[in-house]
Amino acid sequence: MTDKKRRLVHLLLTAALAVPCLFFSIRCAAVTVLTSAVFLVFYEWSLARRRNDVIALCDDIDRILRGDDRIAFDAYKEGELSVLSAEIHKMTIRLREQNGELAREKQFAKEALEDISHQLRTPLTSVMMILDLMRAPDLTDEERQAYLRDLYELLARMKWLIETMLSLSRIEADAVRFARDPVSCRDLIRRSVETVSVTAELKGVEIVTDIDGEPTFIGDLHYTSEAVVNLLKNAIEHTPAGGTVTVTAKESSLSTEITIADTGAGIPEEELPHIFERFYRASSYTKNGFGIGLAFAKKVISAQNGSLRASDCVPHGAVFEIRFYKTVV
Repeated sequence: MTDKKRRLVHLLLTAALAVPCLFFSIRCAAVTVLTSAVFLVFYEWSLARRRNDVIALCDDIDRILRGDDRIAFDAYKEGELSVLSAEIHKMTIRLREQNGELAREKQFAKEALEDISHQLRTPLTSVMMILDLMRAPDLTDEERQAYLRDLYELLARMKWLIETMLSLSRIEADAVRFARDPVSCRDLIRRSVETVSVTAELKGVEIVTDIDGEPTFIGDLHYTSEAVVNLLKNAIEHTPAGGTVTVTAKESSLSTEITIADTGAGIPEEELPHIFERFYRASSYTKNGFGIGLAFAKKVISAQNGSLRASDCVPHGAVFEIRFYKTVV
């Protein structure tokens, strides 16, 4: 109803009440008209005040939309707009948090792209240099084979980096549907060890497996194998020639446990809380890698109701402990 119609209805009701009062006394009719006028004035004042509050609230919302974060809605703690302003205030807080998170993600994505570009640029430069060296006409077959091995290794690392980044991005975007199949730890470890056996042999590192019985868990064999391969590559990389990487597996009533231990220098204690962060590289333990292999393994295992924990063993070496729980914890 418009203001004009509302006032007209009010006047008609006042007249309808005042006319019968004339039959009793003029004073009664005057009191009725005066009371109606006072009510009308108070109503118009209240309506104008509410309209001003609504306009002010709309102005505050408009300022928020323009990026002003200083609006607190303290002026709307009373009255009919208090509930609405409280909800808008909560929505504003959530929007501020989301904007902050988006800004952090944008900065992280920028840094990640810069890091990946740097990681790819270095081997690409080496590839171009090797290809240029291979054009020399006086190369021997042995030198050419050595250059080809170097090329293969560089291209394999670049391929691994790109594929791991794509898989990690798909997992974080919830675009991966992990299988829920019975997985034999014996088959999983055999498959994973076969993948890294050549790398271990070339470095002179022995891989020892110790499987207790026939442990199994419910999960995705393909992705879990990729996670274990990343852990094995990490262990081999940080184990000196003549060292050993030991893979054990056992099953209990609560969980299935797979442990990967090496005889390297171990992980500095201050880095243990950050070792699974993407692109984290600080000391000699982490600076040589890309910083995504352990992050990928953590994501894959966590997505399958599992946990991955890193620690140091005595007297030396790093230990990565995988647990797949039989119930949700």
